[in-house]
Amino acid sequence: MEALSSPLYLTPRPRRSCPVKWCSSGSVLLFPPCLKTPAFLRKHNNMGIIKASVAVEQQTQKNITALIRIGTRGSPLALAQAYETRDKLMATHSELAEEGAIQIVIIKTTGDKILNQPLADIGGKGLFTKEIDEALINGEIDIAVHSMKDVPTYLPEKTILPCNLPREDVRDAFISLSAASLAELPAGSTVGTASLRRKSQLLNKYASLNVLENFRGNVQTRLRKLNEGVVQATLLALAGLKRLNMTEHVTSILSIDEMLPAVAQGAIGIACRSNDDTMATYIASLNHEETRLAVACERAFLLTLDGSCRTPIAGYAYKDDDGNCIFKGLVASPDGIRVLETSRKGLYAHEDMVMMGKDAGKELLSRAGPGFFGF
Repeated sequence: MEALSSPLYLTPRPRRSCPVKWCSSGSVLLFPPCLKTPAFLRKHNNMGIIKASVAVEQQTQKNITALIRIGTRGSPLALAQAYETRDKLMATHSELAEEGAIQIVIIKTTGDKILNQPLADIGGKGLFTKEIDEALINGEIDIAVHSMKDVPTYLPEKTILPCNLPREDVRDAFISLSAASLAELPAGSTVGTASLRRKSQLLNKYASLNVLENFRGNVQTRLRKLNEGVVQATLLALAGLKRLNMTEHVTSILSIDEMLPAVAQGAIGIACRSNDDTMATYIASLNHEETRLAVACERAFLLTLDGSCRTPIAGYAYKDDDGNCIFKGLVASPDGIRVLETSRKGLYAHEDMVMMGKDAGKELLSRAGPGFFGF
């Protein structure tokens, strides 16, 4: 027996007992179609964690051929997003509903491997996408499923991202065992977050609170630390808690005015190779255009600011009751002392919205002045 670590392949449907297969590289594990969807995804067990390492016997079996191999990180939330993509593909294309037609490939990224340092210190953006992008370019997977807020503003060469799934709730959730809201936390209470965006907005409004930085790990890990008393509260994206069916942990939901979300928060992106028309057609059929345009607006804002994990930046575009686009943007100093905000209103159309994002970014760059962003 020998232990294998990710990346590994998973397939969804239980049918019969069958063996597992080592790829020739020894780095990828195939779970044939007889294996079940992980229990935490099947039953929404709110603390279920899939193991990225399994023990198997080496066997020589015929390779399993799938029409689509979906690349993803191995966290419970990433897997929930990958299975959501799989289910939508199966529902939309009958040939993909066949047994073994879709496989899910778990790929461990740099951001998953290094948890004891702030993201900004180990490279910032791209830490949760780099290895998945490389697998896509090298033909080891056919499509890649990403949380859009993890995707750098520049896509790797030979890849495209033509699809965003319908966006989840963009707001942040406040979670605490001792207070009903941020305002009710006693002075000196510690809030855990790895996000400079959250830290700066938090300290701007509640300067008496402390922030434990580098409060990293998946949702389950952060909740465990909260339960152990490491912090008195934490802030998490409501979208992730909804996708994991874990909203029972939410103490209260922060309004957009209280905590402007990260660019593309709550949005899932699906990428493929730029020369793969078949995959492009498959994933384009899942695209939610309203979400795609909102994400394009927000990412244009981020690109103009040349945003990184060292700069607190927030941005949110949405459609109002009249069908127009409303965009709100924010930059801040990490200590929360300086917070600059702006907003735009215009047509809900791609060109107009990209220009709105860029224009808002240019305004805040000008107002911030030299040295504000550290470059």
